[in-house]
Amino acid sequence: MDPVSQAFLGASLSQSSTTKKSQLISAFFIGALAGMAPDLDVLIKSSTDPILFLEFHRQFTHSLIFIPIGALLCALVFYPFAKSALSFKQIYLFSFLGYATHGLLDACTSYGTLLFWPFSYQRVAWNTVSIVDPFFTLPLIGFVLLAVFRKRILYARLGFIYAVLFLSLGLVQKNRAEEVLETLAQQRNHVPERMLVKPSFANRHVWKMVYEYNGRYYVDAVKLLWQAEIFSGMSVKKLNVKQDFSWLDLNSQQAKDIERFRWFSNDFLALSSNDPNYIIDMRYSFLPNQIEAKWGIILSEKNNKQQHVSYKMHNRPNKETLNQFMDMLF
Repeated sequence: MDPVSQAFLGASLSQSSTTKKSQLISAFFIGALAGMAPDLDVLIKSSTDPILFLEFHRQFTHSLIFIPIGALLCALVFYPFAKSALSFKQIYLFSFLGYATHGLLDACTSYGTLLFWPFSYQRVAWNTVSIVDPFFTLPLIGFVLLAVFRKRILYARLGFIYAVLFLSLGLVQKNRAEEVLETLAQQRNHVPERMLVKPSFANRHVWKMVYEYNGRYYVDAVKLLWQAEIFSGMSVKKLNVKQDFSWLDLNSQQAKDIERFRWFSNDFLALSSNDPNYIIDMRYSFLPNQIEAKWGIILSEKNNKQQHVSYKMHNRPNKETLNQFMDMLF
């Protein structure tokens, strides 16, 4: 999730562990910084390999087995600044609790997190919350700051409980979205081979729904309030490398990069309608019932055998798309 959410969730758990009001501020800063620390993996990138960062973001620094090591590194950094107020044991405890929340919170999104690295390279994605959700973050910030300024540990504990309940209740909406998707597929006389439902950006009542059937992906959206309102979408052919890129040497670096991108996107790959050499990640789009994605990779027929693909990302929607999305929400 976003760094602010990571920071305040880490702070809430670190604060919850203390029994001394005098340690609340220290627990806040250590827990918040440790809660953000795993995302330092974004610094792992390459000027010659544009998708290297996709392999390492949410990898070993987010693994459950790395938590004690990551917490130790954080504690060693924080110790010179906090040793006058806290013992190393206390600093390590706050660091451990803050760091431990990060990977689990990320796994609640749809991006994919390697919680079980190095034993498994499966990208865990529980799809219960958007990468940014103000209804998760703002109340959590309020509880944590109340704990700091009013010097009451109870507020921090209430904040952490709120966060856990919010993430858990996301399963209710997820199950509702899956039921709608299954019904929609049945109405089309389709038997889905794979399904994906995920909340759209910054909310949890409009969901993106994707299923695979007979070599195609079908994309729709649903608004889940008291009743379900479906926003019909479109379909696109699933990527077939041999058919779509007959010119591609399957032993080339570009072919290997496609497989790396396939792993990253959980094989939800298709070709963009605007560029026959642009492979998109079907999971993410500005409008949840449309195909065009936020990111993807571009192949070049002129590339040599050792050259990598290019990576393309769309950072912002245009005004028309934004207005359509707001109409869906409200």
